[in-house]
Amino acid sequence: MKISLERKSEDFHFVAINGRGDQVHIDNSSVDNPKGASPMELLLMGVAGCSAIDVVAILKKQRQQITSYKAEVSGDRVEIDGAKPFKDIHVTISLEGDIAPEKAQRAAALSFDKYCSVSKTMEPGVTIHYKVVLNGKEV
Repeated sequence: MKISLERKSEDFHFVAINGRGDQVHIDNSSVDNPKGASPMELLLMGVAGCSAIDVVAILKKQRQQITSYKAEVSGDRVEIDGAKPFKDIHVTISLEGDIAPEKAQRAAALSFDKYCSVSKTMEPGVTIHYKVVLNGKEV
């Protein structure tokens, strides 16, 4: 896996490109009118996307009918020697459809405990907390 990064402005706007040509705009979130996501926001997006792929794949294999998948991810940061890494990440997965509650919860557990490479990369320094909301009710 490889990406390239190119500066697009005199400030902090960059474009990262993967081997397939997909582009992501990156910017400093503390400037006026940033032109992309900050690197820390991208980490949260990575957690959301990685776990979403896992959960959907697991539920599809179990023939569960997913009509909607949404996730909200937030991170708590702590200052360490001038840097501000994440300490805790909170994920809420909201599913709708004909899905057994125990299968939804198990799919999330398998993602965060076993399969999600992004989450596993952040261990042991970051604790990921998650909950599943199925058809409007927390599982």
